[in-house]
Formats: sequence, structure tokens, C-alpha cells
Amino acid sequence: MRGARARGIFEEGKNCPQAVALAFEDVLGIPKEKLEALSLPLGAGLGRLRGTCGALTGACLALGVLFEGRDKAEIYALVQELAARFQQECGSTVCAELLKKAGIEPSTSPTPAPRTAEFYASRPCPALVETAAHLVEQLCSEHGISI
Repeated sequence: MRGARARGIFEEGKNCPQAVALAFEDVLGIPKEKLEALSLPLGAGLGRLRGTCGALTGACLALGVLFEGRDKAEIYALVQELAARFQQECGSTVCAELLKKAGIEPSTSPTPAPRTAEFYASRPCPALVETAAHLVEQLCSEHGISI
């Protein structure tokens, strides 16, 4: 459910971390505009530096709020579990690697690519945001958090 929502949000023009975080907007208690602003800089592997996948960082943002009040070690363990599952399902946690696997040479220019039908069809991002949101949902379910 949240995975499909994240994909739809991405395909409406938001970046990967925004799409994942906004898929949980109704349960995070953060106004939409603030959530968009918080997650925007995380896009394209942190400001288009092509590091950790934005879908994964958006998932971590949501996870942190959903598991608010847990201690640092527990949150870090959850993030490590999330990253391991993402790695297993997607083949990497690194934006540049995920793009290269899709035959796309990653650019670190701060100017994002235009959002066209070709952009959406060629990128692995729609599937990545869907997977990331699904994994957050899965972890919440496994840990008794109702969302």
C-alpha cells in the first residue's frame, strides 16, 4: 500500500526521499510542506552526490519518526536491517551503482534531469521508492507499530 503510494508520489514529480517520506505523511505528524523540505536535500544520493540512495534515506527519515522514543542503538539496528533488506532486494544501497545497473551514467550536476516520460521509464527510481516504503511498512509490522 505505502509502496504504491510512494511510487505515485515520485511519478508526480517529487524526488526519491520525498516520495518515500510523503507516503507516510498521514502517520508521521509532520506537515506535508515541512516533510517535503526536510527530505528534499537527501535526493539523488544526498544533493545529487550519488551516495546513499534517496529512497533509502527517505525510508530512514520515516523510520526515525515512526520509531520515535527508541534508543539510538535500536534505531541504528533498524536502519541496518532496512539497509540490508534494501541491498538484498535492489542490489545496492548506492544511488550511482543503482543507476549504472540500469545503464544510466550518474551525473552530480546540481541541476536535476527534466521529469519526462522517458525519465520515468528509464530510471530504477520508481521501483526503488516502492521497495523502500514497503520495507518500512514491513519493519513497522514486525515491531508492532500500526500504521
